[in-house]
This record gives sequence, C-alpha cells and structure tokens, in this order.
Amino acid sequence: MDDDWGDQDDDWDDASEEEEWSDDSDDDVDNIVVPCPSCGADIYEDAVRCPICGEYVTRTHSAWEGKPLWWVVLGVVGMLAVIAALTAL
Repeated sequence: MDDDWGDQDDDWDDASEEEEWSDDSDDDVDNIVVPCPSCGADIYEDAVRCPICGEYVTRTHSAWEGKPLWWVVLGVVGMLAVIAALTAL
C-alpha cells in the first residue's frame, strides 16, 4: 500500500506561526472585578454570589456615598437653613 500522507504539506504549523494573538481586547468592560464585601476576594462586578465564600453580594446605594465630607456638611447645613427659614414664616 502506498502512503500518500507523507507527501502532503504540513500547513498546521505554518498557520499557527503566522497568527499572533493580541492581549489588547476591548472586551475588558465585561471583566470588571470588585472586592467581595464579606471576604475581600476579587469577584465580577455583576456577580450575585461570591465564588470563594458563597455569600450573596448586596450593594447599598446612598446619596452620600462617595461624596467628600465637605459636601455632606454643606448638604446638612443647607437642609437646616431651609427648615429654619420655613419655621420662621
């Protein structure tokens, strides 16, 4: 029997050498990680449960969260001024 497999070109090695994979992908938006509130492990931002500790991830949103202290003080003073002005009428 004649073995014709040896006569064919091996294109598999040539194709893999020509292709280069780039690490610069724009898909990183889906891979944002944040620390777990319970154990501190890195988890995906949209995760429901932490894969390390198993705790459910709850997110609290406050109007004052992330604001500098002077902003909070200014807001409280402003609310007190409005209350004082309304009670004086």
